[in-house]
Parts: sequence; C-alpha cells; structure tokens
Amino acid sequence: MRKTFVDPAADFIPACERVFDAEVRMLDGSRAVLVGNVKLSLEAGERELWLIETHGALERRLTMVEVRGDIEYALLRAKQVLDV
Repeated sequence: MRKTFVDPAADFIPACERVFDAEVRMLDGSRAVLVGNVKLSLEAGERELWLIETHGALERRLTMVEVRGDIEYALLRAKQVLDV
C-alpha cells in the first residue's frame, strides 16, 4: 500500500501568479501573499484561504474560502469574491 500526501501550499505562489496574472509578494514564508492591498493567507492546515484587506498595519478579514484539494480552484473562487 502506498500513501500519497497532498500539500496545497506547494503550488500556492505559482497558482496565485497564474490566477491573478501578476507577480505576487510573498509573506509569511510561502503561506501568504499580497495581491494589491489584499493578503491571501493559507491557514488551518492549508484548508482555509483567508482574504484579508490591508491598510498599512491594519488588517480586516473579508472572508474565507475553503480549500478542497486544488488550490487553484480556491484561488479562482477568491478572485471572484474580490472582483465583485
């Protein structure tokens, strides 16, 4: 029997660049990126993608997108939330 481990964070930075079509600024050691004034942060064992609005040192959590396997799908849902 062979075990397979899936790490959604492994493709997080490249997936962010593909979905948002821009270079992103990496924060917190590859678990968070800055896209414009919104921080995308993987939390809870990479099962939650938090969208956090930033204004200097102030942060406000906008919403959370559940990560179910494919990080790119979660990022596409996050982009839809931000585009609205």
